[in-house]
Amino acid sequence: MEYDIIMRLAQYKKVLIKLRSMGFIKVFSDNLSDALGISASLVRKDFAACRLTGKRRGGYQVNELIEKINLLLGVSGEQKVVIVGCGKLGSALLNYRGFENEQIKVVAGFDPNPQRQNKDSGIPVYPPEEMESFIKKHGVKVAVLAVPEDVALTMLEHLQSFGIRGVLNFTPAPMRSSAVCNVENVNLALEVEKLFYLISARKLRKENDPE
Repeated sequence: MEYDIIMRLAQYKKVLIKLRSMGFIKVFSDNLSDALGISASLVRKDFAACRLTGKRRGGYQVNELIEKINLLLGVSGEQKVVIVGCGKLGSALLNYRGFENEQIKVVAGFDPNPQRQNKDSGIPVYPPEEMESFIKKHGVKVAVLAVPEDVALTMLEHLQSFGIRGVLNFTPAPMRSSAVCNVENVNLALEVEKLFYLISARKLRKENDPE
């Protein structure tokens, strides 16, 4: 399955969950296209490629669609995640409640700073020495990496050896996926820089194309 389709499936699922909370039982491609700012034909094309069927006049059943998308995305029940590095960014991610809506549960954090460690909190924070045993015991497959840049690569290698198969990397150090672990790099500074570029480009277009 193409990467772009996978990303859109995740977006469709998010919209469907919201619509279900609003009382929707069935939806049409127009509902999803309006919510995501894409064409209804692209929604139908994606669904056809993934064999997600509905009725021409009856639309798609919301619950059935969510279940089928979960299967396509490899999601079965609650997904466990650990946060590695519980500084300001890591702490914010540790306490982010939006994960719950996506069936994602942050089960623990890990940090070498004793002042950040708290085994008795709602989401416990442990020292790094306990990371391997915790990950293996609880079958965790995904980690969010928010450690200093100088230890990021070493920590990634440790996580892979502990059984982690997916890493969301918030460190400034760009990393590559390996044969056993997929890495998604999130560079916040780069994303902000991109926004400034888009603002400047829009301003320039207006100056060059006055109405």
